[in-house]
Amino acid sequence: MEGGGLRAEPLPRHRRRLRQGTEPPASLLQPLLQGGGTAEESTAGEKKKKPSPRLNVHSAFWILASIAVTYYFDFFKSIKETIQADSWWFASGSCLLAACLSVAFYCIIYLEWYCGIEDYDVQYPVLIPITTVTFIAAAV
Repeated sequence: MEGGGLRAEPLPRHRRRLRQGTEPPASLLQPLLQGGGTAEESTAGEKKKKPSPRLNVHSAFWILASIAVTYYFDFFKSIKETIQADSWWFASGSCLLAACLSVAFYCIIYLEWYCGIEDYDVQYPVLIPITTVTFIAAAV
C-alpha cells in the first residue's frame, strides 16, 4: 500500500529511538483529535462513555430470528424424535452443550452480576477456552 503519506515516515524513526532508548516527541505520540486536546482528555472521555444497553434493536432482531428459525424447522419435534431414537450422539452433544452453558452462565450471572467482576477473563483466563472447546465439541 503506497498511500501512507506522512504517517509511514515516522515509524522507522520511532524504531531507531526505541533501539537507542530515547523517547519520541510527545507530539508524535498523541492521537489525532478533531477538536484538539490531549491524550489524557481523550482517555477521560472514553471512561465516561456509557456502555451500550443490553437490549437494543440488533439484539432484539437476533432473538426474534432465533425464535422464527426454531418454529420454522420444528426444532422441538426433531428433538423429541431424536430422543426416542435413543441416539448416543445426541446425548453426548447435549451433555457438552449443558457444560458449555453452565460455564457461560457462571461467568455472566455469578461472576459479572453477583460478584461484580467485569473482567472475569483476566482473573479466570481458563474459563473462555473451556467454554469455547465444549461448545465446538457439542456442535460436532
